[in-house]
Amino acid sequence: MRIYKLYYKAMFNTSLRIVNDTAEAEDIMQESFLDAFRRLDSYTAEGSFGMWLKRIVVNNSLDALRKKKESVPLEEIDMDIPDTNDRYDEEEIQLRVAEVKDAITRLPDEYRVVLTLFLLEGYDHEEISYILKISNQLSRTRYSRARQKLLEIIRENRLKKISICN
Repeated sequence: MRIYKLYYKAMFNTSLRIVNDTAEAEDIMQESFLDAFRRLDSYTAEGSFGMWLKRIVVNNSLDALRKKKESVPLEEIDMDIPDTNDRYDEEEIQLRVAEVKDAITRLPDEYRVVLTLFLLEGYDHEEISYILKISNQLSRTRYSRARQKLLEIIRENRLKKISICN
């Protein structure tokens, strides 16, 4: 129970970022813990237990995403927002965070998943290529294209806002 309490929230958030469904993320997280406890003898202690468990959660989440075969946007992105006393700056930061979150939800699955695993989950391209069963180069390419597409979406949204205001 201590292990569960220690890792529950982080594993839930990881799954939620990938599948974008609270109930499904909870199911995946529960199943991932069961998988981990069933396969505890396969844990080699080469890395931390948390990283081993996170890999199980990510794989289970990706499996669920593949089964769904539809675009799955991300709702939750944990971003550290700097403390500021200036209310205007804080509001501007919140608007930009919301803008980026919205743009990420519009990325194609293959781009969004690589971007999420790299930027938000901290995996390197070698780990991502192993998890997704793609080449290291393809992981890097998708990440680069995801960044480009993200910027395009943000620019388009800003242009739409400007045209609406005029």
